[in-house]
Amino acid sequence: MEALFTSTAVVALAEIGDKTQLLAIVLATRFKRPVPIILGILVATLANHFLAAFVGAQAAAFLEGDWFRYLIAASFIAMGAWTLIPDKLDDIEEKPARFGAFVTTVIAFFLVEMGDKTQLATVALSARFNDLLMVTMGTTLGMMLANVPAVFLGNELIRRVPLKVVRMIAALLFLVIGLWLAAQTAGLA
Repeated sequence: MEALFTSTAVVALAEIGDKTQLLAIVLATRFKRPVPIILGILVATLANHFLAAFVGAQAAAFLEGDWFRYLIAASFIAMGAWTLIPDKLDDIEEKPARFGAFVTTVIAFFLVEMGDKTQLATVALSARFNDLLMVTMGTTLGMMLANVPAVFLGNELIRRVPLKVVRMIAALLFLVIGLWLAAQTAGLA
């Protein structure tokens, strides 16, 4: 259960103000059809995060030893620093939608999530916990917790939530996980 809860919390916080959350707002204002958008986010996230968790689990299986655990710890600390850098809506391309809300959302979310901090966090979490199912479920739940309100509340949410504070909390969470894993590897925790 630790893998599920940690994965959910890490991704939910890291997703606040992320480009995929901004994409959810753009899609919601463009299509004005929340259910297909939410289902599209779910399908894209399950596919993307399952693949990321699979990579993390495979890396953990092949790369054993303290040096790998330190590498995972360093990746959490690096993700904490990356979280402090805000994403911009300008990073999301505005193209006319050829498909409906669901297909457009699936494709857009899957592609925008490639190489994103939440995808990389999923790889690291899976390598840390070596639990493909719980990490995939947790990171997907975290994405949904952050993005479903964005679909329904759109720009109003962005104006009211102090994104700088949320980014700092998320960065601190990544830092604490990284330091805790390093201390655990060193035998200090």
